[in-house]
Amino acid sequence: FEFPLYTKDGRAVEVLLNATPRIDSNGKLVGVVGVGQDITEKKQAEAELTRVADDLRTLIDTANAPIFGIDPQGCVNEWNQKAAEITGRSKDEVMGHDLVAEFISPDYRDSVKAVLDNALNGIVTANFEFPLYTKQGQRVEVLLNATTRRDGNGNVSGVVGVGQDITERKAAEKQSETIANDLRKLIDTANAPIFGIGTAGLVNEWNQKAA
Repeated sequence: FEFPLYTKDGRAVEVLLNATPRIDSNGKLVGVVGVGQDITEKKQAEAELTRVADDLRTLIDTANAPIFGIDPQGCVNEWNQKAAEITGRSKDEVMGHDLVAEFISPDYRDSVKAVLDNALNGIVTANFEFPLYTKQGQRVEVLLNATTRRDGNGNVSGVVGVGQDITERKAAEKQSETIANDLRKLIDTANAPIFGIGTAGLVNEWNQKAA
């Protein structure tokens, strides 16, 4: 039984008590013997661990990046606010569900599962790109880092994935590629001879009209 015991100067001492009946030689109950243990430092350490865990929970939940976790069976056991915002799926909707089978498009299920399986075997994967579809069917491009999650004994307990929404970046890259291709076609089909040379004076551009 745990209870606080106060010292003469008013300081609280946390005590773990075992209370046992005291019996005399005739078998008559004559009192109680209490054996206590000062667990003040232990309780303080537990409180500090709880505080750190709460701080970490808050950090994960409010991070400006989608963070999810799965257990060894591949079921979601972590889903922060940003993950919910990006996918349109609340934490309650996804917790306990199979991440790959239910939330990854069929053409990427094998590759995403391989990344998560690697993490379950202690192999970290960084900068893996895949599409994640929102509840409304919108495609979101994600850059994922998958890390092994371990319990207090060092045993694998799952995977933590930290993502980055790179949808806008991918769209910008595609737009730049489109512009470059259009410019290439414009140069090649222009109704005027166009050529280019490098710093060494060697030809590196020669359009159809120049030919």
